[in-house]
Amino acid sequence: MNLFADIKTLVLQSLDAMVTAGDLPEGLDMSNVSVEPPRDASHGDMATNAAMVLAKPAARKPRDIADALASRLAEDPRVASADVAGPGFLNLRLDPALWFSTIVTALDHGTDFGRSDMGKGQKVNVEFVSANPTGPLHVGHTRGAVFGDALAGLLDFAGYDVTREYYINDGGAQVDVLARSAYLRYREANGEAVEFVDGTYPGDYLIPVGQALAEKYGDSLMDAPEDVWLDDLRSFATDAMLDLIRADLKALGVEMDVFFSEKSLYGTGRIEAALEDLDSKGLIYEGVLEPPKGKTPEDWEAREQTLFRSTAHGDDVDRPVKKSDGSWTYFAPDIAYHYDKVTRGFDSLIDVFGADHGGYVKRMKAAVAALSDDRVPLDVKLTQLVKLYKNGEPFKMSKRAGTFVTLRDVVDQVGADVTRFVMLTRKNDAPLDFDFDKAMEQSKDNPVFYVQYAHARVQSLLRRGAEAGIDTSAAALSAADLSRLGHPAELALAQKLASWPRLLELAAQHHEPHRIAFYLYELASEFHSLQHLGKLEPAQRFLVDGDAATSSARLALAAAVAVVIAGGLGILGVTPVNEM
Repeated sequence: MNLFADIKTLVLQSLDAMVTAGDLPEGLDMSNVSVEPPRDASHGDMATNAAMVLAKPAARKPRDIADALASRLAEDPRVASADVAGPGFLNLRLDPALWFSTIVTALDHGTDFGRSDMGKGQKVNVEFVSANPTGPLHVGHTRGAVFGDALAGLLDFAGYDVTREYYINDGGAQVDVLARSAYLRYREANGEAVEFVDGTYPGDYLIPVGQALAEKYGDSLMDAPEDVWLDDLRSFATDAMLDLIRADLKALGVEMDVFFSEKSLYGTGRIEAALEDLDSKGLIYEGVLEPPKGKTPEDWEAREQTLFRSTAHGDDVDRPVKKSDGSWTYFAPDIAYHYDKVTRGFDSLIDVFGADHGGYVKRMKAAVAALSDDRVPLDVKLTQLVKLYKNGEPFKMSKRAGTFVTLRDVVDQVGADVTRFVMLTRKNDAPLDFDFDKAMEQSKDNPVFYVQYAHARVQSLLRRGAEAGIDTSAAALSAADLSRLGHPAELALAQKLASWPRLLELAAQHHEPHRIAFYLYELASEFHSLQHLGKLEPAQRFLVDGDAATSSARLALAAAVAVVIAGGLGILGVTPVNEM
């Protein structure tokens, strides 16, 4: 299914033949041999570095290896030419029919075109969003939710066994603040005028919680001291906020497999077990840290603490896990949580954090490396800030949230599909400007519209073809005479389609779902250009009067474009449209 992988296999087979023939020594490491698009498209269709990476270990001149390899590759009917450039780079041109054969592959596999077994069923945990359960999700969480869900979809498509997980931060002081804020709304529901002081949550979203508490408790808690109601209200309000968060995620099209409670780590021995594991490896000790950067010894009160020797696994400094008063630091439950992931048997972990967690990456990687004996890799992805604009002005905060723009504000403005695609039009670690007006604009400058329009245009072409008496089913189009294709623009579009499986594997390998959004825009652009060519040159229209064979071949090409767009949008969690 991956044409680049097929040609790489051909290159490796040719190199093996050269070893058998004595042109190359035995025992060469071929793992660094690659087949990729050339930097300059005018040089050919594909290029291989084989001669360059094998020259030194083979004690041969790269040019000599390249010449011999070129001769062997040229014998394969799929290779139109093999040309040596410079000191030993090898550029390949393929038979155009090979590129066009991708059309048949795409139509036969449908939206599964490009699906691979690269992951070989390895278990991957993708933890994302993980917002404090103190209110609705805001726009920053929206980006993390879209990125994490799209990444999980991509990895699933690449053959991994993926678990989507949400870490509920319900073990800290913020849930006590939530309980006190809900109590104020409870008093309000009982007819009292209340004032939200600094440190409480004033958002309207707690009004229904206060009303529900009033229905449950009446006025029985009005004069009760905090120690009477705090635990119950903490649990009640946290559950209500989790219901709100689940509803927000559902509105965005995100469904978690696991919700893991931080609170479940306390008082259960699970934090102690994780630290005992580290202690057994000589990584826990009592010590005193140096003053943080920017602090002089005079400003720093040195205290003996229980420390994790994270520097043994790449961190800059060792990290405290227990305070001098014996209580846990915020890092200790995070260690225990990741220990739980490791013991659940995941082969790799991915954490999606907000931009403000950049300083947390090294210590978390060190912890996972230590807990898993370097067996389980942890990749931490940071999502940068989102700036919202409407009518050329920054989008104002939500009254409902009290202090921020919510996920629902965004989805209600433009819909889940547009929200998701726009959030992936920049790499996760680059800032993103989200302009509501541009997101709804019907122009080439709006990537969401441009990609969706390409899919809708193909569906329109297929309907018109059917009206003209052409069988436009996938089975019929995959049997079309593709030798009718040959225009450079048609070839370029077929080549773009053929790069889809490779693009998917690279995106999965680097954990970069934005590559899919970029690719879909480029594919749509190639398609729209070919459609426009038909307006300038009537002979290049997709539907040619009186020429059913050519029309079928071109419709097959268009249908393959729709297949890839639908498959790519599906990975991103976006629904393709058939009419616009």
